[in-house]
Amino acid sequence: MISVEDATQRIVSALKPLDAETVEIAEAAGRVLAEDAIAKATQPPFPVSSMDGYAVRSTDVQTVPARLHVIGTSPAGHPFNGKVSEGEAVRIFTGGVVPDGADTIVIQENTEADKTHVTVKSGAKSGQHIRRVGLDFTRGNVLLAKAKRLTARDLSLLAAADIASVFVRRKPTIAFAATGDELSRPGEPRKPGGIVSSSGYGLAAMIENWGGIPRDLGILPDDADAIASIADEKADLLVTLGGASVGDHDLVQRALGPKGFALDFWKIAMRPGKPLIFGKLGDTPLLGLPGNPVSSFVCAILFLQPAIASMLGTNIMLPIRNAKLAVALAANDARQDYLRARTQVRDGEFFVEAFAVQDSSMLKILADADSLIVRAPNAPHANPGETVEILPLC
Repeated sequence: MISVEDATQRIVSALKPLDAETVEIAEAAGRVLAEDAIAKATQPPFPVSSMDGYAVRSTDVQTVPARLHVIGTSPAGHPFNGKVSEGEAVRIFTGGVVPDGADTIVIQENTEADKTHVTVKSGAKSGQHIRRVGLDFTRGNVLLAKAKRLTARDLSLLAAADIASVFVRRKPTIAFAATGDELSRPGEPRKPGGIVSSSGYGLAAMIENWGGIPRDLGILPDDADAIASIADEKADLLVTLGGASVGDHDLVQRALGPKGFALDFWKIAMRPGKPLIFGKLGDTPLLGLPGNPVSSFVCAILFLQPAIASMLGTNIMLPIRNAKLAVALAANDARQDYLRARTQVRDGEFFVEAFAVQDSSMLKILADADSLIVRAPNAPHANPGETVEILPLC
């Protein structure tokens, strides 16, 4: 068996960034940049007022009250074309262009106005309430670096910089199939001794959330020819669910061997998720997840997530954090353990408690959990109050 760290490294190293494509920014949420995003405009492109008030010369309002002649207006989108000279003011609104000659804004609360004049009751220093040219960014600035996954905030930034489209990595297609004679879809008639196939639904949601395109190949029976049929599928990564252990009916390796499957590794020193397969089926990477639903879920987080990130040209750092134990944990064995747990806050500190039963078939506990306690191989007994590492669950 190999370690979790070694398995992750071998998977990530075997996968390379996919080709790139240009998409409109309206369709770019969650996509990963294949090149730096460079500003095509300066923001703001001219000095603008950050307040409603009057654009004046600061020298004219050093002594107050000061009575000034109002020579025009400058609302947003309709700049005043003249120049502010001694003893003059321009009525200005938030977002309005600061006219030539003016170097400060007196907010309207500090003024009294009639039809032709304004009396300034409190002065303003030079530059006050003015957003200078390029305050946010200037044309040619690198706004977002290559390998950045685009958020809603990023899209607004790109639009402000006059960027209409971006060059992003193609979304990887992840084709997956569940294996097992005992499986049926939700709502379908149950086979004798059968169970509902559940893992694929969570897997598809995770793939989409991580930036991939899920393609469900359905349920394959415990038949070598049926399992071998996935060799004909076109995808960036193939994933099987089940059939990865050592039983007489675990056929993935035996079925795919004649199709050119080259095994990289099998079995990881972890719990849940020990029987995991990784290799290549011809030129296509293949990840064989365990059949138990909790095992497949945990393995997807630890191995499929970084695999997708690698194809998108980015890296995934799992959000490991520390918490204090609410209840003691027994010493661990030689496998790295991932315990479903629930956190709580006490006096401003995070505490975590593992569920008493950790059977890898129990999805209710997985749904109730908000984190996994990560236990290193051979970790000693841990008492309440001791610090442990946790992996938050979305």
